[in-house]
Amino acid sequence: MRLIFAGTPDFSATSLEALLSSDHQVLAVLTQPDRPAGRGQKVQESPVKQCARAAQLPVLQPYSLKDPELVTGLAKWPSEVWVVVAYGMILPPALLTLAPFGAINVHASLLPRWRGAAPIQRALLAGDRETGISLMQMETGLDTGPVLLQHSCPIESRETGQSLHDRLAKLGAKTLIEGLDQLDYLQRHAQPQPIFGVTYADKIRKEEAEIHWESSATEIDRKIRTFVTGPVARTWSGEEMLRLWEAEIEEKPLSLRNDPPGTLCHLDHSGIKVVCGEGLLRVTSLQRAGGKILSAQEFLRGNAMKVGEKWGKV
Repeated sequence: MRLIFAGTPDFSATSLEALLSSDHQVLAVLTQPDRPAGRGQKVQESPVKQCARAAQLPVLQPYSLKDPELVTGLAKWPSEVWVVVAYGMILPPALLTLAPFGAINVHASLLPRWRGAAPIQRALLAGDRETGISLMQMETGLDTGPVLLQHSCPIESRETGQSLHDRLAKLGAKTLIEGLDQLDYLQRHAQPQPIFGVTYADKIRKEEAEIHWESSATEIDRKIRTFVTGPVARTWSGEEMLRLWEAEIEEKPLSLRNDPPGTLCHLDHSGIKVVCGEGLLRVTSLQRAGGKILSAQEFLRGNAMKVGEKWGKV
C-alpha cells in the first residue's frame, strides 16, 4: 500500500524500518520538529527523521497540523492510508480522512486499557502481567477508535521500561505489517472498543520519579525498573539527590521492623539495603548528580554512608 507515515521516537522508527523492508511504499514522513535534548541540550533530529533521511524520503516537520496549506500539500501524495506511531501530535479530522483507508495507529497496549501518552510505563507501574499492541482505526477521540488487530505480550517479573519498550516496538512493527497486508478485511471486521475496562496512561511527570520510602518495596522496585528510560527514579541523601538505576526486593528481617522507612540498614558489596514501608529493598546501581552510574560496591568506596542514615526528604 502507498502510505504516509507519522512518528517521532525510537518506538516509531522500528515500525518505519519494517515498512521500508516490506512491499508497502512510504511516500513521505511526518515527525516532530528538531528540539534540544540530552545533557548538552543540543538540537537533535528525531529517530524517525534520521531513518527517513537515510532512506531519502521527504520529511515534513510542521509545528501545527491545522494549516490548510499543509493539508493541501499532503493531498498531493496519492496515499491510500496514513500510519501513525507515537507521533506526538493529534491529527485533525481533515488528515484522518485524507486517504481512502483513513489513518491507522500502532498503540502499545491492549485497548481499551491504557489509552493515552504513556501506556508502557503505566502498565509496568500498575503491576500488569500482560500488555500488547493494538492496531487501531483512528478517530477524533483519544485512542477510542475500533481495533483492527491485537497481539498480546507478557510482562516479565524483572521487566524494565527499556526492555518492555524494545519488545513492544518489534511487536508493533510486526503487527503493523500484518495489518496492512489485510487492511481491507480488517476494516470490514473492526471491533469497537468495550465500554468497560477503560484506563488512561497520563504522561509521566518528573516528580513521579521521586521515591517515597513509605511505599512498599514492590512498588518502589517497579518505579526504579519503569523509569530507567526516564525520568529515572531518585531519592534524597541529605541535601543531595541520588538517581537509582537498579534494585532488588528482599524480605525484611524481624529485627528491622521498627526502623522508619528510608533507613539504610545494611551496606556491603551486594548493595545498599533500605527499609521500605513494607519490605526491604537492596539498591545495586546508583548515581550522584553529574556523576557516572556505579554499582553499589563502587559507589560505597567513594561515598561515606553509615547504617542508620535515612534517605528521602527530611
